[in-house]
Amino acid sequence: MAKRVHQPREDAEFDFILRMSGSPVLAYFTGTWPKAIEPSRTMDLVVGGIADEYADRLTAVRIDITRCPDATQRYGITGAPSYVLLKEGKPVASGTGPASTSEIRELLESHL
Repeated sequence: MAKRVHQPREDAEFDFILRMSGSPVLAYFTGTWPKAIEPSRTMDLVVGGIADEYADRLTAVRIDITRCPDATQRYGITGAPSYVLLKEGKPVASGTGPASTSEIRELLESHL
């Protein structure tokens, strides 16, 4: 995974990243149960590349659903992987399931 992708260990750490980020945040939610592992790894690759490409305009955060249950509930996440684009802490776009690089780029370009 790219070094530019933050990985909070708990909800408080994710909230801190949101407060300190001076840019929109692409938060993607992953799971560790068997059916979520491979799709979550796919999202790791996609978001890692996006984080490098948009480094000057975006903060990327990988959230483990079990470690950050408050954030998971706050954004209505019901499965993994899922993703939410946040501006000033508020969701402006979201999706569920593994997304391709072009799908994430399109989402970003329409909202950044």
